[in-house]
Amino acid sequence: MGALDGRVAIVTGAGRGIGREHALLFAAEGAKVVVNDHGGGVQGSGEAGSPAEQVVDEIEALGGKAVANTDDVADWEGGRRLVECALETFGDLHVLVNNAGILRDRMIVNMTEDDWDSVLRVHLKGHFVPTRHAATYWRERTKAGEEVRASIVNTSSTSGLLGNPGQANYGAAKAGIAAFSVIAAHELGRYGVRVNAIAPAARTRMTELTPGLSDIVKAPADPSQFDIWDPANVSPLVAYLATERCPLTGRVFFVQGGTVRNFQNWTMTEAIDRPSRWTVEELELEMPKLSPAEAAEAAEAAEGRG
Repeated sequence: MGALDGRVAIVTGAGRGIGREHALLFAAEGAKVVVNDHGGGVQGSGEAGSPAEQVVDEIEALGGKAVANTDDVADWEGGRRLVECALETFGDLHVLVNNAGILRDRMIVNMTEDDWDSVLRVHLKGHFVPTRHAATYWRERTKAGEEVRASIVNTSSTSGLLGNPGQANYGAAKAGIAAFSVIAAHELGRYGVRVNAIAPAARTRMTELTPGLSDIVKAPADPSQFDIWDPANVSPLVAYLATERCPLTGRVFFVQGGTVRNFQNWTMTEAIDRPSRWTVEELELEMPKLSPAEAAEAAEAAEGRG
């Protein structure tokens, strides 16, 4: 018995990297998998169906059930066809794992309009479109009186939740995905749909191109040493979030190696308050109370200059 027996899952961006590991583990745990991959390069160029088909071949060789899909997840009709692929091939849909993405890293002063638009399109719109079509299906099933126990797992990143220079487009999209996940969890719970997100740290084509990570993500020279950057480390958490009995929703988790951590939403902390409007001069005096460490550093620097 697998943890995902009887579940039908779509995994986008599943031809390589983390998505491929998701698809393989889902199939090993008993799910029927729609392996979606547009087949493009890491920057979004090109188009080929072979990565998705290769993963399907791997799954079938191990006795699992899967079908390849090459639709563009950020295209409205492509997202509709993706959901229909699951329904027509396997008769149902229980899980959507949004994972597809590209990179166009540039400092802001060098970033082009296309660099920005392409990354936001694939990541952020590429999460919304499949979610929208899957949610419509689950809503209609609920309205028909059927019980739905569905799960969506989205893919955010520390580049968006913590920030990383050179990735303003990617980080903005990934931060948006985390917010989208929390909102979707509130909206879709009434239809029996749970929504969570992960922020994975793993060795992929994208992390190998990320500034400052190319050397860090290498596999250990000693094969007996635990490889914390192995993308397969991420997939068990995604599979757990996809199980029928998992109670979690509206959450964002960091995952790397054997570590899983909660991410906390943007949270209001220190405050200054008064029962009337502030003046600029008053705020100049009071605002340092919201950042005492920075204020202390500024005062120390000023003394040094004096």
